[in-house]
Order: sequence, then C-alpha cells, then structure tokens
Amino acid sequence: MAETNPNPLLIVISAPSGGGKTTLVKELLAANPWMARAVTCTTREPRPGEKDGSDYYFLDAGSFLKRVQAGNFLEHATVFGNSYGTLKSEVLGKLRQGKDVLLNVDVQGAATIRNQAEEDIELKRSLVQVFLTPPSLAILEERLKKRGTDSTAVIQKRLSIARQEISQWKNFDYLIISTSIGEDLRRMQSVIQAEKMRATRSQALEL
Repeated sequence: MAETNPNPLLIVISAPSGGGKTTLVKELLAANPWMARAVTCTTREPRPGEKDGSDYYFLDAGSFLKRVQAGNFLEHATVFGNSYGTLKSEVLGKLRQGKDVLLNVDVQGAATIRNQAEEDIELKRSLVQVFLTPPSLAILEERLKKRGTDSTAVIQKRLSIARQEISQWKNFDYLIISTSIGEDLRRMQSVIQAEKMRATRSQALEL
C-alpha cells in the first residue's frame, strides 16, 4: 500500500450539523477502497445501529478526560453536551500505512488540526481541508427535520451554530455547495485527484 500511495492525504471534511458530511464520507469510502475513516471518540450514547470501534469509540466522561490530559487527541471539543475527539494515533497510524485518511469534524476541530499541522511536518504535508454546506439555511433546516433525531428547540440551536460555522468557509482549501449525494461525491473525487497531482506531492521526473 505504501508503495502505491507514498504521499497519503489527510482529508478533513467539515460541514454544519445536517450538512451531509457523514453521508459524503460513507460514499467516498465505498468508492475508494484504499481510503480509511479516522474513527472518532465520543461520550454520547450510541444511536440505533451504531457500533463501537466502527462508527465511534464510545467512552465514558472519565475515560475521555484521561485521554485529554494525556495529550492523546489531535483535536477534541464538547458539542451539545457531548465530547468528541480524534486520536493522534488513529490518524498517524493509518497515514503511515499509506492510507488516505478521512476525518469528519466540525469547524472548531478543523481549526485545531490546522494549527497542529503547522507544528507537524507529517500532518502539514498530508492535510487537505474541505467545507461542505447546503445552498441555504432553509435547506439545512429541512434536512435536520427529515433526520428526525432532534427536537424543534435543538434544531433551532443547530441552525444558530450553523450560521457561525458557515462563515468560516474561507479558512478551508475547498468549498463544496451540496446539491445531491452523487454530485457531492463527484466534486469531492475531483478535489482528491487534484491534490494527488500537486507538484509538491508528486515524484520527480526522470530526465
């Protein structure tokens, strides 16, 4: 794997809650078998069908805090009363295996990773940041209602936070305005192909 993919990418995808980043990550993994998703730790309860170690690493608050204090996380945050974090070992281990790594985080997490990459050559070389957002807040609200997992009050809170998150899109390398699952995937594949062809990541030509 490392020979065929000597410069793997760390692809950070951010979006407002309900923006479609989880679906896009699933589609990318299905279309690109050499990719791996960085599994995130969380203190929230599993939703129906979610599996520990596959969808998330489900930790209690005490275990999560110990990992924070030990400096194990690449990024971590508390959102809507639950903590989320990405283990450094999870990301770097897969990159070193020659795998492109997909990371699904909010804008706060993306900013933390961006800052850490400035101090870490391995992360900086591989990092690609993509912001995904619906065309309007009205469409985002419709998606959140269809999901059926949140109360009206929580949806309104998510929309308020979404306004703040969307304003951060200029801090990312790419912006994708979400239209359909198929089109979002096509655009994301184009981003990945372009990044693979960057001169800074390519092998020198033999002349």
